[in-house]
Amino acid sequence: MTGFSRMLFPVLAIAGVACLSLPVLAQDTDDEDYKPVLPDVGIYKAMLDANKQTGWIQFRNYDDKQLIYFTALQTMHCRLSEIRYSINSDALDKRFPLGTCNPQIPFNLPDSDTNEYIYISLPAGEAKTLAIQAVWDDGAGSEIVVYKPCEGVGDATCAAIKTIKRPKKQMQEPVASDSPIRAVQSETPGKTFVAPPASSAARP
Repeated sequence: MTGFSRMLFPVLAIAGVACLSLPVLAQDTDDEDYKPVLPDVGIYKAMLDANKQTGWIQFRNYDDKQLIYFTALQTMHCRLSEIRYSINSDALDKRFPLGTCNPQIPFNLPDSDTNEYIYISLPAGEAKTLAIQAVWDDGAGSEIVVYKPCEGVGDATCAAIKTIKRPKKQMQEPVASDSPIRAVQSETPGKTFVAPPASSAARP
């Protein structure tokens, strides 16, 4: 088993267990077509936490280059809005591209003729650290984890946690109009009652 396969197996295993744990939704009628629904974001957050120790990213020395894999996070692309990262700093000034989500296969890696959704390539030894943060589809950001390459692992894929940081600023929470559900909801029809002012309220 190659280093890349060893890295990908735990991610897909967690995704597979998550799929098995999803409730089976019955159809209202035989004529109604089933529309795939994304797994709950809580499943993705559990996957993110489970992969933190082994690495949201992985470093690898290969062919006189340093490859940094984003595979673990890319499997969660259906529930992410951004992957923020930075090399040798905590600036989080770079963005890793996310694949287009297909709700029928939400944990699959995106199809691509290139490796742009899988890894970045740097000169050998350039990245001493990589700071990374996952941003969910509702705008909430994860903690910031700073990884460093493992020592003495040769060309195996590996990452070790250097530090874990809380975001300095809480990301703006989505307002009601940002929600695709609340945006189409209307007030319940019927009479609107207004509380009487304090001066007209009867005393007991």
